[in-house]
Amino acid sequence: MNSRLQYTRFVAKAFPSRGDRPRELTRTMAAHPLSFQELPYDPEYTLYNKRLTPESLNHMTDDDMYWAVRTGVILRHTGELPIEISGPDAQTLLNRVFTRDISKVKPGRCSYQFACYHDGGMINDGVLLRLAHDRFWMAQADGELFAWYRAHAVGLDVRIHDPDVWVSQIQGPHSLDFLQVVLDGKYPEPFKYFDCATVTIAEQTVVISRSGFTNELGWEIYMSPEIDFDRLGAHLLKVGEAFDMPLTAIPVFRARRIEAGLLSAGCDFDQTTTPYAVGLSDFVDLDKPDFVGREALLTAPKDCLTWGMRVDGSVASLGRGIRIDGNRVGRVSSSAWSPYLECGVAIVRMDQVEQGPDTMVLVDCIDEQSHEAVLCRMPFYDQKREIPRGKLVAIPERK
Repeated sequence: MNSRLQYTRFVAKAFPSRGDRPRELTRTMAAHPLSFQELPYDPEYTLYNKRLTPESLNHMTDDDMYWAVRTGVILRHTGELPIEISGPDAQTLLNRVFTRDISKVKPGRCSYQFACYHDGGMINDGVLLRLAHDRFWMAQADGELFAWYRAHAVGLDVRIHDPDVWVSQIQGPHSLDFLQVVLDGKYPEPFKYFDCATVTIAEQTVVISRSGFTNELGWEIYMSPEIDFDRLGAHLLKVGEAFDMPLTAIPVFRARRIEAGLLSAGCDFDQTTTPYAVGLSDFVDLDKPDFVGREALLTAPKDCLTWGMRVDGSVASLGRGIRIDGNRVGRVSSSAWSPYLECGVAIVRMDQVEQGPDTMVLVDCIDEQSHEAVLCRMPFYDQKREIPRGKLVAIPERK
């Protein structure tokens, strides 16, 4: 089942070459340096962090992409935006901005982080890489954080800038096998979940991290502007041939991240939601020194209002289409069809605490019908999140 009709898209047609892109568009519609690999597949692009990222490629269906990341290994060029925060006071700034204690993140490690406004509403999230004691990259989701860093850096010895780093994801149960082959030298040891390391691939120095937005086993590659992108990209595809590794687009993670309960900034949380309301209380450290939003979060309601939802036979429409006894009681913030669960899956935010897991509802769906649905906890399966840690290696069969 295809649920892409819910999403706003636009088509950006092929540029003759990366060097010939119209200069006036590069600030607001920047293309990934490896996007030329997508051009044979009639790509349709959407904007993410003012960067183009493929919404569709014509050589695979949404279901094909889903099963590729569940059963093999995939490559996706993303719109993630790493911002560098460095200098003697880098840790001090980040502890002001984020809700978790940055001092606990050691060099060579990553950490999931998000920032809040003074009233406890959420701004944005992402993966923080600590490259050295005084140097960090924050690979953020779509949205604004750069100005927030600047606003809270007054009086600090810190540099905040865009290093023009681009990110691609290699995900799936065979992704670490692929990494073993594609590296020039030895496999980094240890390379545990949420580790990061500097390696060489095709004689190009890059940073890799054991992270991703699929909740499958996987890693990401961070590419700086001085490398030879053509050489690196060709090597990735050449080695990938032995793994039947396809190039994929946004649908590769849409259903998978919902199944895993991975929230999307601007969809599943925003400035109107606290971390508690969306189930992220474990990522708020009220015991650390003051951070933006701490005072508000001390007294904010601690109840979770955000759950998963299984829909019988269709995909839920986005918006306030959830009803009990004819009354609208919640909002669908993300939805997709799950080929594995063979039902619609969604992330929803309910109006009342009592409307939690096992609650039966009716929901408006993309087929213009109302369908029965049930609220559930997230993740929908793999409750201990063992798949991305490599502790659960069973590969599902395509249905």
